[in-house]
Amino acid sequence: MQNAMTTKISSNSSINRNKIINAAYPAIPITETLTNGFFTVDRDWKVTYWNKASEKILGVASKDILGKNLWEQFADVIPLEFYAVYQKAFIANIPVHFEEYWGEMGAWFDVITYYSDDILSVSFKSSNHPHAEYPNSIVQRLKVLTELYKYVTEITNDCLWEWDLVNQEIFWIDGGHKRVFGYAVENALMPQSFWEHCIHPDDKVRVLAKLNKTIKAKTATIWVEEYRFKKADGTYAHVHDRGHIIYDDEKRPCRIVGATQDITEKVLLKRKLLHERLAKQREITEAVFMSQEHERGMLGKELHDNLSQVLAVTNIYIGMAKKSKKNQETYLNKATELIKDVLDEINRISKTLAAPDKVISLSDSIQNSLVDIMKIHPIKIEFREKGINKIQMDEMLQLNIFRIIQEQLNNILIHADASIAFISLRVEDDEIKLLISDNGKGHDLSVERKGMGIINIMSRAELYHGTVKIISKAGEGYDMRIVLKNHALGYYH
Repeated sequence: MQNAMTTKISSNSSINRNKIINAAYPAIPITETLTNGFFTVDRDWKVTYWNKASEKILGVASKDILGKNLWEQFADVIPLEFYAVYQKAFIANIPVHFEEYWGEMGAWFDVITYYSDDILSVSFKSSNHPHAEYPNSIVQRLKVLTELYKYVTEITNDCLWEWDLVNQEIFWIDGGHKRVFGYAVENALMPQSFWEHCIHPDDKVRVLAKLNKTIKAKTATIWVEEYRFKKADGTYAHVHDRGHIIYDDEKRPCRIVGATQDITEKVLLKRKLLHERLAKQREITEAVFMSQEHERGMLGKELHDNLSQVLAVTNIYIGMAKKSKKNQETYLNKATELIKDVLDEINRISKTLAAPDKVISLSDSIQNSLVDIMKIHPIKIEFREKGINKIQMDEMLQLNIFRIIQEQLNNILIHADASIAFISLRVEDDEIKLLISDNGKGHDLSVERKGMGIINIMSRAELYHGTVKIISKAGEGYDMRIVLKNHALGYYH
């Protein structure tokens, strides 16, 4: 019985949660529970909006002021100081905050004005307009919300807001936009047009289109968006907006309650990392191309300086065999031996360029390559491996390990003048560790010098977030230690 009840409650949890929110919270928007008056005027000072609080504070009904000139209606009432500040707001195009005593009303007024899209918005509150005109339940709810917002703003740097979708007003709560974006606005109504004005021009169409689509769908409960938002100093911050959409009794979206977070630092860091990754990728690509050109150059030199010369001598022996019946067999035998040498050399070059045989294991491919090298070079190479044959390794990783070993052995044969080389390849946890050392003449690492071979090895290691460490001194051999990260290691059972 208890389990069945728990299942039923769990399955309906999201529905119940939304019912509770939409039943208990949306009855009266926070903008209606506050005593702030709010009105807007156009460039000709004609009133375009006049909220209920304005009616109560100034004693003028909305129907009697809309469409009329503000100063004509209050010609002998509003102090000249008010006009001067409002005019400044039109010109400055930024929010202006001031406090002024209005003798006719017998009270101090706290006023915030802001201009956007040829509309001047004014949010104000009066010192002699107590909460007595509002029901006790509303006043109590306001106190609770005020305390809640106070605690929230103490533990977060988010900018809290409530958006009245019907009247297209946004209430900026408890100074978050002042702290984060520098606007001199705290607990005040802002027209939706001002928020739209602050969206970066390149983001505005996308943001508004997605918002309208979300609202028109009438099914979503969360609106999330990222865009650039203009700060008071004219610069733009990258922000993350997240709000809960609230519906009225007729299932129409009426408000959104949410928060704006400044994510500029996070976005810039992400861009920096992406830039560095792309730069590293370009470096790797360039190194691969240079390595390919290097290999082509070496192959061309090998064909021109070695094989072509041998074939030229072979051709001479064949020509001499044609002319001399007496020594014909001797010349042909020499030509045959030279052709065999050419075939062996072509076979060696082919093995060097070809990828490891897929039929045999990586360790066997390495061992076979070492045998071929020691046949034609006076060097002893010892190879040890541990755990390589017990893991599943993708073909590209195997190829890169094989090429790294090839590249470093080629460096040893050309530059090291070594008689002994040692290779160790082992697996430890999710790392593949490769050591290639020799007893050659070494290198003074204080003298910066990275040939194509070393650059190519480092680039291949970078593909697997690997590291390359070189330990060497002049006359004391050369150690190359490579660690590759293989996050896809799988052990055979």
